[in-house]
Amino acid sequence: MRKNEGKSLSRAIYPGSFDPVTYGHLDIIKRSSAMFDEVIVGVLNNSTKNPLFSIAERTQMLEEVIREFDNVSVICFDGLLIDYMREHDISVIVRGLRAITDFDYELQIAQSNRKVSKETIDTVFLTTSIDYAYLSSSIVREYASYGTDVSDFVPPLVAERLNNRFMQ
Repeated sequence: MRKNEGKSLSRAIYPGSFDPVTYGHLDIIKRSSAMFDEVIVGVLNNSTKNPLFSIAERTQMLEEVIREFDNVSVICFDGLLIDYMREHDISVIVRGLRAITDFDYELQIAQSNRKVSKETIDTVFLTTSIDYAYLSSSIVREYASYGTDVSDFVPPLVAERLNNRFMQ
C-alpha cells in the first residue's frame, strides 16, 4: 500500500547487529526502501554477542550511511523483535539471504515469529545482490583486523572506523 493511494502506510523493520554495516546491508536497505513506505533499520543489542562496535557506534554509522533514503530510519533495541514490532505497529520483517544456509536458519526464525505473534508478523526475504553474496560483517572484521583494505566491502566512513579500531 502506498501513501498516495489513501491507504495505511506499509512499515517494515530490517533487524540485525550491523557490526559493521556493509554494502550488502545497504543493498537490502535500498531495495526494501523501494518496497515499503517506511523502513526501520533495527540495531539489535544482543547480549550473547561480543560486538566490535558499541550499539551507539553502529547506530551512528548506519544513520550516516542511510541519509540518502528519506523513508529509512535507524533505531536500537534489545529484547524480542516481535515485542518491539507489536509496540510500534510494524508487521513486516525484512531479511537478506546470501545462500541456502541462510534460508534454513531464517525460515525457522520467521515461522517461530509468526507462531508467537499469532500470525500478525510476516517476513520478506530478499536475496542479496550477486555482487555481495559472499559478504558478511565477520569477514569484513577479519580482513580489517589484519590491516587489509576493506573499501570494496563497506562505505568509506565504516572503513575508516574499522581502520581506527584496529590501529589502537
